[in-house]
Amino acid sequence: MSNSIATLILAAGASTRMKDKIKQLLPWEDSTLLGHTIKQAKAVSNLCYVVLGANSEIIQKTIPTDVKTIQNPDWANGMGHSIATGVSHITNRKKELKGILILLIDQPLLDATFLMKMKNIFDSGAHRIVATSYGERLGVPAIFDKSLFSQLQELNQDHGAKAIIMKNKNYIAKVEPLGREIDIDTLEKYNQLIEN
Repeated sequence: MSNSIATLILAAGASTRMKDKIKQLLPWEDSTLLGHTIKQAKAVSNLCYVVLGANSEIIQKTIPTDVKTIQNPDWANGMGHSIATGVSHITNRKKELKGILILLIDQPLLDATFLMKMKNIFDSGAHRIVATSYGERLGVPAIFDKSLFSQLQELNQDHGAKAIIMKNKNYIAKVEPLGREIDIDTLEKYNQLIEN
């Protein structure tokens, strides 16, 4: 386990497509989607941060005390704003970091083994970004080099870090998820995964 990178879990959204459920707290294995993601992230780095927004009071109670939480009061402004809030918080406290791994709570099949593969590639020092490949596009989980922290802090829309990834496409290592890239964006998708 390393402190050369921090992990930043985005868990601020309201999960509007989940009907009346709080997506972060849906059961997964012996935990919740958020709890499972934290466990995977902590296998990569013991510097683990979670950005909270909607339902933060309820979700906060489920987070282990060794995981730092970051409140994003403007979470409704989208994923980009949560990334900027999280990266600003981390870099103000941890100046020596080489990179930040950004991940979501709704991709539970992308486990610690996958994240460690990303980290090992990043640690080689040959790439500014190590991103997950989704066919023709790239996305999170992704590790961003410290040279990109200022760009991440300027995000303020719902497009996340896609523009930064595209701008640096010549400096990216792609990691194939090999069918594990399933994104739980609806209650139906969640129920299908649980049943299988």
